[in-house]
Amino acid sequence: MRPAIVFLHGFTHTGRSWDPVIAELGQRYRALAPDIRGHGVAAERRPVDLPACVDDVLGEVDGSFALVGYSMGARLALRVALSAPGRVRRLVLIGGTAGIADDIERAERRRRDEALAERIEAVTIEEFVRSWEQQPVLRGQPPAVAQAARRDRLRNQPAGLAAALRGLGTGAMDPLWGRLGALPMPATVIVGERDAKFRKLGERMVAELVDAELVVVPTAGHAVHLEAPALVAACLRERVPATGSA
Repeated sequence: MRPAIVFLHGFTHTGRSWDPVIAELGQRYRALAPDIRGHGVAAERRPVDLPACVDDVLGEVDGSFALVGYSMGARLALRVALSAPGRVRRLVLIGGTAGIADDIERAERRRRDEALAERIEAVTIEEFVRSWEQQPVLRGQPPAVAQAARRDRLRNQPAGLAAALRGLGTGAMDPLWGRLGALPMPATVIVGERDAKFRKLGERMVAELVDAELVVVPTAGHAVHLEAPALVAACLRERVPATGSA
C-alpha cells in the first residue's frame, strides 16, 4: 500500500492549496489534503477548535502517516503529533511556530485576533481577501503564486474564517515549546529564505525537537509550498519512503 501523507493548509487557504505539491509527488503516495474546520467545504463545521481538528486529522487515515503542515496547519500538526506520536511517522512543518510563550503577548494576540474576526464578519470574502493579501509576510510572491492563492482564499466564507481565527489562531493556542522534546519522530522544518521571523522560529524548534533538521529554501517567502512546490515535493520524496504500510 502506498504510504499516506496528510497535508494541513494555512489560515484562509483550503486543502486545494496543496495541489501543486501533490501533483509533483505523482502516484507514489496516498495524499490527503482535507479542508480544516472553518475553511472550504468544512466552513460550517463546529466547533472550530484544536481538539476537534486533531480528531478530524486522525480520522483521515488508518494507521501511521507522514504529516505536513503550513502556518496554522503546522501548529495543528504539532498538536496532532503530540496527541498521537505513535501514528505520525514523519513531521514536516512549513512556516510554523510552537506558539507564543509570553502570557501577556499571547493575550494581546488573542485580542487582536478577536478584533480581526469581527472585521471579517463585517465584510465580503472578496473585501477580506484583498486586505489580507497586503500583509508584509505575503509580499514579494510571484504574480502567478499570488493569483493562485487568491483563487483558493475565495473558496472560503467570512463566518467560517472568523470562527477559525477564534478557535485556531495563534492567540488561542497554548504554547508547545516545553513539549517539543516529547516528539520522537523525525521532523523537518522548512522556511523561506526571505521569511526572517519564521526562520528564527524554525531554528528554535529544531533546537528543541529530538530529531530535526532545518531546510531553508532560497528566495522563497513564508508560503514555501506555494512558491516552490517542486522543492517541497523533492524534500518529501527524500524523507518519506515510497513503500511501506500506511
